Amino acid sequence: MTVPDFEEMWSSLLPIGRSAASGGYFRQPWHSAEGELRAWFVEEATRRGLSVEDDRFGNVVAWWRPAGVEGPAVLTGSHLDSVLDGGAFDGPLGVVSALAAYDRMVAAGVRPDRPLGIGVFAEEEGSRFGRACLGSRLAVGAASWDDARSLTDADGVRLGDVVEGGDPSAWLGGVGAYVELHVEQGRGLVDRDAAVGTASGIWPHGRWRFDFTGRADHAGAARMEDRADPMLAYAMTALAANKQARLSGQRATFGRVEVAPNGTNVVPSRVTGWLDARADSPEGMAGLVAEIERQAGARAERDGTSLAVTPESVTGAVTFDPVLRGRVDGLLGGSVPVLPSIAGHDAGVLQEAGIPTAMLFVRNPTGVSHAPDESAGMDDCLAGVEALATALTGLVTGPGPGPVEEGAA
Repeated sequence: MTVPDFEEMWSSLLPIGRSAASGGYFRQPWHSAEGELRAWFVEEATRRGLSVEDDRFGNVVAWWRPAGVEGPAVLTGSHLDSVLDGGAFDGPLGVVSALAAYDRMVAAGVRPDRPLGIGVFAEEEGSRFGRACLGSRLAVGAASWDDARSLTDADGVRLGDVVEGGDPSAWLGGVGAYVELHVEQGRGLVDRDAAVGTASGIWPHGRWRFDFTGRADHAGAARMEDRADPMLAYAMTALAANKQARLSGQRATFGRVEVAPNGTNVVPSRVTGWLDARADSPEGMAGLVAEIERQAGARAERDGTSLAVTPESVTGAVTFDPVLRGRVDGLLGGSVPVLPSIAGHDAGVLQEAGIPTAMLFVRNPTGVSHAPDESAGMDDCLAGVEALATALTGLVTGPGPGPVEEGAA
């Protein structure tokens, strides 16, 4: 049976969930566009004779497991969901590349000595239920279903109403190594004039909710000096976050805000902003968030308002398995650049759960990510497919790397 190549598969995905107005993508989990992508993945996997499994959390995996092939599996893949108005490549590039890499391995006559899985993790971006890498966290038991089931989206829909949930997935227990290909979310490869690179690890990062509470009042009748306006403290906090991140060389962003009662002629009673903070060390991140919180609290007190800060999702620094990373680097000739990732990934969740993990990056000429200008050239994408196929071939044949043979999962 003839299967579509990378370019054909990529072209077939481009219209799904794309905004005619912005050119960006709206592929939120368990909505129509993301559901169409899932159906596409199952169809492509089935077309290739792969066996497809899904778990109770919305994660899907397609297995290449010829008769008699057993032992700790090698897993690859990524996610299909997007941020609001996101780019085309973040997530889907890794899934399409995995299918294309499998095709190259089959065409080359590769016979695996251990199973190969192509996985699609759910709600990686946290764009619907507010928890990044939620599917992978639930699958490895890093997040509790008892807590996650009550998460709600912007329409008040509970996570427990859209997925079954339950005990952590069993299939990850049979995974001995994970390799994720991803578009680079920066310009490191551009600066190094390289199409493909590998990741050393992931910066610590997290999300904090800042609730500023004041007193609603009339925008005309209330004198400026008589107000308890929480918007003032929020606005100062957003500026303070920017300044502190610049001074320390870290990252701080308020990208989401909710205002109540949200009327043009009403002084707000409450403003809630979500801080995304990232740093090159846990100490750097803790110091950055503490200073932002200190300044926010001081301003809130000055304005007669109050502040509550709640950490919602905090991830420490991740170092990818050095043995597996060295093995992948060797398979690729030992000449590809090694870069840190300042973005979070399912790969980090699996590594922290004890599954040896490595990542490949594909060059992004704009350096822009989580936005419509995110890009990758076709030649670079195909170079990524070739690199992934080479790495996976080396990992599923012969003695394999130590982590796979030991079955660390």
